[in-house]
Amino acid sequence: MDTSLLPNHLEELVTRARATTARFRELYPYEPHFLEVGGGAMHYVDEGPRDAPVLLCLHGNPTWSFYWRSLIEAFKGEFRVIVPDHIGCGLSEKPQDWPYTLVTHIQNIERLVETLGLENITLAVHDWGGPIGMGAATRHPERFARLIVTNTAAFPAPGLPASIAMGKLPLLGSFMIRGLNMFARSATVKTTKTRLARDVRRAYLAPYDSYKNRVAIWRFVKDIPTRVSHPSYSTLSDIEVALHRMHDRPMCILWGEKDWVFTPEFRKTWQAHFPAATVHTYDNAGHYVLEDAGATAIEDLRAFFAANPTVPQGQA
Repeated sequence: MDTSLLPNHLEELVTRARATTARFRELYPYEPHFLEVGGGAMHYVDEGPRDAPVLLCLHGNPTWSFYWRSLIEAFKGEFRVIVPDHIGCGLSEKPQDWPYTLVTHIQNIERLVETLGLENITLAVHDWGGPIGMGAATRHPERFARLIVTNTAAFPAPGLPASIAMGKLPLLGSFMIRGLNMFARSATVKTTKTRLARDVRRAYLAPYDSYKNRVAIWRFVKDIPTRVSHPSYSTLSDIEVALHRMHDRPMCILWGEKDWVFTPEFRKTWQAHFPAATVHTYDNAGHYVLEDAGATAIEDLRAFFAANPTVPQGQA
């Protein structure tokens, strides 16, 4: 990217993004791109032929686009792979006073899809990427061709593990998540069955190196709608009701069965909504299923793509 063509503040963001990723460039060798959305400038990876079918990958909390690096490498030859960082996450801007609600994240993905003119999209989602991505897809089903679901939900859950529920407490949660960085640090240990390499752990934590830069991690936890009165509960319920708009889209479910948050019960709910889905379960994989079972998952996706081809670009 030629930074001389960018407005000054975006040029600064590009420079900062390159500096952040320089320490793990071999793992994440992608040039930064930015789009102005609600809350500021959203960073996104944009790899592969511009006229190819789109693979849009949406991360959760407390990850960022780094989580999808194995899919970027595997499929950038045949897809235009778009992987954004939600506002407040990864290399995106991190405003302190933005709403950080489910609906505002959905609106940002809608803006990305519309501005880049993305169609014929294969949507891959993980964690918070599930409700955000399905929220966008159910609003614009004509743009989405296939669905990949990995350890996530797009429907209300009955409750939360105690360790996450504590993070919702106004003072204690902020202190633990933003002050001590406990949520992001523990995620590099508790989300996989195979220990992450040191450089991988550092890469996951790199964008979240200060109290200020951890604002979205806490706000995502606060936005988990565990009761009907929660501001995002109706948004999530509406997404579940609208899932029928995607029932004719091929879906591939890739599930880490040892996930202690998104347990196999969540997978079963997805299967109830999409009984025709192709399902692959990985008995020795946790929440970060692509870290534990990435190579196998990629081969399973290749088979899924071959069995469920998209309409060639320009014929959709």
